[in-house]
Amino acid sequence: MGAESTPPPSQETDVFLAAAIARRFYLENRSKSEIADEFMISRFKVARILAEAVDQGIVQIEVTVPVRRSVELSLALRERFDLSRVIVIDVCQDVANARASQPDEVIPWLGVAAAQLISDIVDDDDILGLAWGRSVEAIGKNITKLARCQVVQLTGSHPDHWDNYEFVSAVHRAAAVGGGSAFPLHAPLIVPHELTATILGKQPGIAATLAQFPHVSKAIVEIGAWAPTLSTMYDALTEHERERYRELGVCAEICGHLFDRNGLVVPTGLSDRVISVEIEELRKVPEVIGIAGDPRKADAIRAILKSGLLDGIVTDGLVARRLLDSGSSGDTGPSAV
Repeated sequence: MGAESTPPPSQETDVFLAAAIARRFYLENRSKSEIADEFMISRFKVARILAEAVDQGIVQIEVTVPVRRSVELSLALRERFDLSRVIVIDVCQDVANARASQPDEVIPWLGVAAAQLISDIVDDDDILGLAWGRSVEAIGKNITKLARCQVVQLTGSHPDHWDNYEFVSAVHRAAAVGGGSAFPLHAPLIVPHELTATILGKQPGIAATLAQFPHVSKAIVEIGAWAPTLSTMYDALTEHERERYRELGVCAEICGHLFDRNGLVVPTGLSDRVISVEIEELRKVPEVIGIAGDPRKADAIRAILKSGLLDGIVTDGLVARRLLDSGSSGDTGPSAV
């Protein structure tokens, strides 16, 4: 009689075995040799099972950034600009040096800090609004806890990216974490004609999201500066339009709306083409938190702080120091629009 062959384990058994081995390796800090001895398999098989556990999603590895907050800078910004919530992250010196050539390095840090903030301040009865942007996308990637609230996308995205899943991922991720409903906005931030915006606004999915805007109770908005790659609106317009609005004094942007250095809304005639929360709707939101890093945005951030739209801000130490070093407290208060 030939040797009996052992039937291959079921997929369910493999999953439990992989989970047990992964638990010992990742959570109990056991060596691969120790695990191999316990399960009477080779060390190489342990390594293969650990790799498969990651590939199959049994083990999910997240690289998080240990965010250090500067209490001193946070308190100084809070007092200077009369804000209720301020988070200033202090990145290590190596990262600060790298930002001289790669300013976007700070975005993951901002995402972590803002994700922690909304986890703390959002309640079950809130409706959370998230404006599209790279820092807000970073929030979606880093949020791990949220109340069971509705999550609403406040703006369309860059016209070049609006037709893929990534630009609505932050809203879906946040809603999934909390177990609430997601209201994505499958539309570009700005369209060529008013008629196009009107037609898009009547589409059932988009209309359902727009209908939530008056009910938003907490909002996270990204601050843009009037320069290439620093504003979705700037990048979406023609060179002629960019220069025209620069001549009108535009230096900052939030949710597709343009502001001058004094924090005043600049009338441009673009509002009929923009698919976004309106300024007056945003002003009625009980709590609006801005998020932005990068010293190149410092003047734009200062302008938005003057506008009176924000109740709080998440930024980094380099920007905070520029905001505090420039102008007196009498020059930075909110301006009437």
